[in-house]
Amino acid sequence: MRRLSLLFLLLILTACNSDRKRPIVGETDYQITQNNIFKDGSKSPLKKKDLKNFRGLDFYPVDSSFVVTASITLYEESPIFEMATTTDRKPLYREYGLLNFKIDTTNCQLTVYQNIDDLQQEETEDLLFLPFTDDTSGNGSYGGGRYMDLRITDIQEDNTLLLNFNNTYNPYCAYNEMYSCPLTPRKNHLNVEIKAGVKDFKK
Repeated sequence: MRRLSLLFLLLILTACNSDRKRPIVGETDYQITQNNIFKDGSKSPLKKKDLKNFRGLDFYPVDSSFVVTASITLYEESPIFEMATTTDRKPLYREYGLLNFKIDTTNCQLTVYQNIDDLQQEETEDLLFLPFTDDTSGNGSYGGGRYMDLRITDIQEDNTLLLNFNNTYNPYCAYNEMYSCPLTPRKNHLNVEIKAGVKDFKK
C-alpha cells in the first residue's frame, strides 16, 4: 500500500513539474516570443486569473498572402497632436507617412505614426506605430483593432516597406482594462478581412 502511495505522489509531482516546463507554443519566432512574454508574470498584461490558465495566444494560421510590400509617402513637417486613448491619457504623436499597398486585388491605405516620446530613447527613436482595424475587427479579431510595429531603418531606398500582418498584436487593454491604449483612427480601417496575426482574446 505504501509503495502505491509513493508511486501516486511521484506521478503527481511529475505532472506538476512537466506543466511548469511546458514548451512555449507558436508556429513562428514571433508567436513564440509573444507567448513567452504573456507567460512571464513579470511582463504579462494578463490578469492573474487569466495568466494561471494561459497556454498560448490564439493566432490565425500563418499566411504569406498577408506579407505585402507597401510604398510610403513621407510627411516631413506634419503637426504633433494628442492621440485619443482608452483613458484620459493623451500621448503625443505625429503622422509619419502614408502607406499604399494591396491585399489580394484590393487597394489599401494606412497612416503610420511616430510617438514623440520614442524619440527620447536610442532604442526606440526609429520605431513607427501602425494601428488598424479591418473587417474581422469584432468578428474574430479584437474590436478595437490591432497594432504593428515598424522601423524607420526598414524603409528601403525606393521608399518601400514590408508589412507582415502575421506579426500584428492586440493592444494590452484587450487583456486588461487597466492599460491605456491608443485608439485606432477611423481612417485606418481596411475594407478587407485580415485573417492573420493574433485573434481576439477569450477571457
